[in-house]
Amino acid sequence: MSAVPDGLVAALTGLAGRRPLLVASDYDGVLAPLADEPSAATASPGVAEALARVAAADGVTVALVSGRGVDDLRRVSRFDGPYRWVGSHGAEYGGPLAGELAGRRDALAETLAPLVAAVPGARLEVKPASVAVHVRQVTDPVAATALLADARAAVDPSLTIKPGKAVLEVAVTDADKGSAVRRLREDLGAAAALYLGDDVTDEDVFRTLGPADVGIKVGEGETAAGHRVTDPEAVLAVLRLLGDLLA
Repeated sequence: MSAVPDGLVAALTGLAGRRPLLVASDYDGVLAPLADEPSAATASPGVAEALARVAAADGVTVALVSGRGVDDLRRVSRFDGPYRWVGSHGAEYGGPLAGELAGRRDALAETLAPLVAAVPGARLEVKPASVAVHVRQVTDPVAATALLADARAAVDPSLTIKPGKAVLEVAVTDADKGSAVRRLREDLGAAAALYLGDDVTDEDVFRTLGPADVGIKVGEGETAAGHRVTDPEAVLAVLRLLGDLLA
């Protein structure tokens, strides 16, 4: 089991006494290792139990915040608890999207489909509020980079572009994880928040956090988070420590 850095132990110790407390996390790359096929991104062993223990603490709300649609997130994670579910980078907040966005999303998918089909290993994913071009399984790095650039150039620039790890996501709303977490903590009246994330889109959350909050970047890369751990195994150590502190 990975050790939790000393500075993060101190931050979590201080956080554990704050109420109401929001504990929020991305899923892919954080609670589950990244997978070439999104449907195979199962939660790391022990994470479901650790998360449930945190959620059981008095005055603590656990939220799952993902680029996935909420239905997909529930199905893949198999988490079953008193969680708040925020999907589609915040566009799905407390319920599914309004139907009028579907036409814009489908037109976007039609634009990108021929580009993706021309590159072996690339995959097009249609989500409730966005379309994503995945190149994780493209063996030619030059072709992968070119496809992401071509996809970006092909879409309406007024749409919301969300680059990530080996993916370019184009959303038909301007929702982002940062505004969703800000809204959630306001709804809860949270005195403090913890957020775990690994991708570019999670930086929108890290930039909203204040001095009483704890942001944890998972993996490498520039970040606005105050703390960093290496991988999902280290995330499990963080959740278990937080569960101990809350108990």
